Amino acid sequence: MKQRLSEALYGLGWATVKRLPEPAAMALGRRVADTVWRRRGPAVQRLEANYARVVPDASPQRLRELSRQGMRSYLRYWIESFRLPVWGEQRIKDCFYVADFDLVTDTLKEGRGVVLALPHCGNWDVAGAWLVTELRIPLTTVAERLKPETLYDRFVAFREGLGMEVVPHTGGSAFGILSRRLRKGGVVALVADRDLSASGVEVEFFGEPTRMPAGPALLAQQTGAALFPVELWYDETKVIKGRVHPAVDVPEQGTRAERTAVMTQALADSFAAGIARRPHDWHMLQRLWLADLEPRPGEAGAAQREDRAA
Repeated sequence: MKQRLSEALYGLGWATVKRLPEPAAMALGRRVADTVWRRRGPAVQRLEANYARVVPDASPQRLRELSRQGMRSYLRYWIESFRLPVWGEQRIKDCFYVADFDLVTDTLKEGRGVVLALPHCGNWDVAGAWLVTELRIPLTTVAERLKPETLYDRFVAFREGLGMEVVPHTGGSAFGILSRRLRKGGVVALVADRDLSASGVEVEFFGEPTRMPAGPALLAQQTGAALFPVELWYDETKVIKGRVHPAVDVPEQGTRAERTAVMTQALADSFAAGIARRPHDWHMLQRLWLADLEPRPGEAGAAQREDRAA
């Protein structure tokens, strides 16, 4: 029942929101965000708890205001994404600005592939559409398999309609496909602040341990691609902004696992700096830190986390 309801709601969004005038659609998003925020369900409480890690000295009142802004930012993402299929190329070009993108274009001119790693901030779908539309650069990304399957198919069709190649996160073939694209000088974009696998790398994030995907660092090592952290945020206008940060270097020493750990920590540090600047644009409504997660059987530190959770 829950899966069918989710599919119906998303289907309603795709069918209805894109037909509304843009001011009406954005106003609808703010109303929905405020309604959800006032009800203080589990997602809002989790968002607020995550912000408490980002802004540890925030008062309860400040955290509530941050979570309200965060829900508005999150609903803005969805309203924009629902409307993207009816945006023309000029609208896409006008709504996104990214600083230091020459780091990417200069790398591509050298014939090297590029991995863009970013957290759940701003609107990564608009950024991807801009990349494809403005620069005519093929873009490959990975999507989490959602339930029900028909909902996942909607997401894939949506992103492919924007000109992206979408690879499923599960199935075992994603890494090979991404590697081939990068060896041919392509661009891979990965949302990389939350581990969805059993092989994530443990990092320090806002002073506490969590796991982040190893994929971006491993792809850079295996293919010779440049790995760039990317920051996205909303400003006070209709423009979505971004910044490409300098590439994360592959360490000269250490095993592959050790190099991967160093590179993934560098990504985590870059993500944290950007999120701290604009925490309300970080849409993390799920448990993230290890202290909040169920410990994996037999892993180091599991007993201690069980004690903290008790």
